[in-house]
Amino acid sequence: MTKFKYLTAAACVFVIAIGFLLVKYTATANTGDQVQIQERSSEQRKYFCGTDHDPERIANAERDFASKKSALKPGTTAASLTGGVVNVYFHVINQGDGQRNGDVPDRIIQDQMSGLNQAFAAGGWAFSLVGVSRTTNADWYNGCHLGSVEVAMKSALHQGGPTDLNIYTCNLGDDLLGYATFPVYYNGDPLRDGVVVHTESLPGGSIREYNEGDTATHEVGHWMGLYHTFQGGCNGQADFVSDTPAQRSPTYGCPVGRDSCTGTRYPGLDPIENFMDYSFDACMFQFTSGQDTRMDEQFSLYRAE
Repeated sequence: MTKFKYLTAAACVFVIAIGFLLVKYTATANTGDQVQIQERSSEQRKYFCGTDHDPERIANAERDFASKKSALKPGTTAASLTGGVVNVYFHVINQGDGQRNGDVPDRIIQDQMSGLNQAFAAGGWAFSLVGVSRTTNADWYNGCHLGSVEVAMKSALHQGGPTDLNIYTCNLGDDLLGYATFPVYYNGDPLRDGVVVHTESLPGGSIREYNEGDTATHEVGHWMGLYHTFQGGCNGQADFVSDTPAQRSPTYGCPVGRDSCTGTRYPGLDPIENFMDYSFDACMFQFTSGQDTRMDEQFSLYRAE
């Protein structure tokens, strides 16, 4: 697949990743800031991710994933790709002219792309903006979380194939920040593939504490094959990643030192700094090594085959 360029400048990737971690950590490293963030969290409106997490469908998806890995030829690994460049088609849905109507300016799109590249750099993944579409449709803008509207919107706008990322921005309802499709679903419904995020979750948006662009990072994590860190609660590692401690429930705010699953088989402080939790954007700054491996395997087996 010639459009995938392996990122050979490993040293540059490492430096970028470390720099990003330092910047993000600085935002919450001060104890006073932590207290202030936690105090604000008590009155913070709670937002959610709408990505499908039906237990039965997840179980079926994981059985298929395991089957694909077991069918590999001896001596080969599931992660044939351990990084690459993903082409991005960015679809701005609006209800009229101007940013207040959802017509996101190019500079914010570029800021969002920079955020994605910083977040995934440590794993060797990069995102290249190859197209921006702008659609004025009030029904799509205000109803993009509704199944029939989503299908119409994506069927009209989707571009590219399984290795290409389509991002849609709109005014999500029902307190949703975003949602995404998993790699395993691509073959069954290719036009629905992609990521949808609330317009005001983009960098500089109006959703307080969720306006640094990490909603898109979170949803792209799903698109790459990751579940929430709190998937399954304290009963086990239902996110299928070995280095994320068990977590009873989603994190809201930035409660440093939270440990909601003491005495379990998977001990450790809740991974509130992980992009796949619900923490404030200022608190998030990393994916784990295990998550990186899972993304590589999922992308290789479902998107790049």
